[in-house]
Amino acid sequence: MAAGLSAEEIWQKSLSKIAEKVGESTFDLWFKPMKLTQLKDKAATLEIPNRFFRDWIEDYYPTIISEIMEGLLGYTVNIKYKIAEKEDAALKKLDSKLETRRTKLASRGIYLNPKYTFNTFVVGPSNQFVHAAAIRVGENPGFAYNPLFIYGGVGLGKTHIINAIGNAIVDQHPGRIVHYVSAEQFTNEVIAAIRHEKMGEFKEKYRNVDALLVDDIQFIAGKTTTQEEFFHTFNSLYEKQRQIVISSDRSPLEIADITDRLRSRFSMGLIADIQPPEVETKVAIIRKKVDMEKMVISDDVAYFIATKVKSNIRELEGCLIKLGAHASITGMPIDINMARNVLKDLISDEEKPITVDIIQKAVGEYFGMKAQELKTKKRTKEVANARQIAMYITKQLTQLSLSEIGRSFGGKDHATVIYACKQIEDKRGRDETIKKTVEYISKKIKS
Repeated sequence: MAAGLSAEEIWQKSLSKIAEKVGESTFDLWFKPMKLTQLKDKAATLEIPNRFFRDWIEDYYPTIISEIMEGLLGYTVNIKYKIAEKEDAALKKLDSKLETRRTKLASRGIYLNPKYTFNTFVVGPSNQFVHAAAIRVGENPGFAYNPLFIYGGVGLGKTHIINAIGNAIVDQHPGRIVHYVSAEQFTNEVIAAIRHEKMGEFKEKYRNVDALLVDDIQFIAGKTTTQEEFFHTFNSLYEKQRQIVISSDRSPLEIADITDRLRSRFSMGLIADIQPPEVETKVAIIRKKVDMEKMVISDDVAYFIATKVKSNIRELEGCLIKLGAHASITGMPIDINMARNVLKDLISDEEKPITVDIIQKAVGEYFGMKAQELKTKKRTKEVANARQIAMYITKQLTQLSLSEIGRSFGGKDHATVIYACKQIEDKRGRDETIKKTVEYISKKIKS
């Protein structure tokens, strides 16, 4: 144990760090009910009320528990879930099959989500091009489309399709080494390798894989050392005809603060975008999820969710998971009244107005920082720039006064807001990157 701490003390410290990252309401609903039942042989077993807790966490925060525990313990921790309530026999068998596959892959250093396959991916007009390209890559890695750059809004299935490619390569090409990593994790590993003088090990790990799958590449924007290392990793793999798949929430041209040579590498292969799904595709996704989870919902509930959740598939599935968890705990059937009541915080009968919170969240996501940082007194170049952009967009998209905007950013006065808006207005006129950044974030907020 770390510094003589007991397993329970490790878990309580982990929960505190999780709460800081996800916020109080999310923590209380999904993480607080968990109990650590065992920490042994680099594996942690967590007891959860029902399977919907595991599904929600794996969809929204797939690596948060393992990464935080690794930070405390100093080694990779394999997370296992023990479900408290009695499970359906067929679901239990499927869970066991998925867990066996996960463990088998992990023993080879491959950390893919076994649930994310092409069989579980619902294809519609909004994603059929990406799907077709991804299948080709899975069949012929390194030669079909290399690199494959996939972009689209948050929660549209990019992580699913990237993992599906990885799972297809593993199944169709036994023995191939597949490495899936988030850009944030890649950055953290670069930092750790420099700090501990282990760059040789880092390069050995990343430059000898058969397929490198990198999620949310926009996170490396503004991180010079990470970009440099990724550039050389990319070149090494590309020269060996090893497959590279990259996802982002925006196209290569719209990623601010990356080097031109890296941007050109992203554009060397095929660039494919995922669009928000149509209502019919959303209903099909709901039906697929319902069948997999052996839930029972009526057509009017499916259509209600599909029409109220405008674009985000992850939120769509999140609504179903929340309904399933509620029904499992209360024993009540899922009907339209339950859906309206349980999901009232997630969906609304009316269009939600644009608020400062929404703007701060969007700006924070774009720059890879917490929205809360925009309200602090931090004056680092990155935070100050993001804060000014957030203030400028707030002035453009809301009816708030300058004083109200200032108060929303940690008690700044109206003169600070005026200065911020003038700075961004001036920069937009002479800096194409700032102009595209403001336009991209504004467009995302409006949609």
